[in-house]
Amino acid sequence: MIDQVFEFISNHFLLIGLFVALVFAFVVNEGKRGGDSINTNTLVNLVNRDNALILDVRDSKDFNAGHIVDALNIPFSNFDKRVGELDKFKDRPIIVVCKMGQHASGVGGKLKTLGFEKVHRLGGGMGEWSASSLPIVKG
Repeated sequence: MIDQVFEFISNHFLLIGLFVALVFAFVVNEGKRGGDSINTNTLVNLVNRDNALILDVRDSKDFNAGHIVDALNIPFSNFDKRVGELDKFKDRPIIVVCKMGQHASGVGGKLKTLGFEKVHRLGGGMGEWSASSLPIVKG
């Protein structure tokens, strides 16, 4: 079985190379669609310099257990119903934060579709924020 896989790869090297390139392009495109992935230092700079809004899309239980100061909580499960609350922030950068980074891209893509131009997402989510020993607020 494994021998057949290696034989297929060696006989169809160009096809396999094209497949790998397309998968890579798809992953990069999907990542960009939800906004640029930023690190914790860039998040702090955007908040301090450009008055960025931090949008936390974790559920309320996780949000209340600890979140970034002044973050707005709109849980991912309620996002489509509550997205209108963000209209007043269209001119500000928005940084989408979730637990580990998996939901931020989807929300970022929806925001871009709705005309929000300055959308970013925290790479690694709150896991990265906590790992960097940055302050959190409870409640």
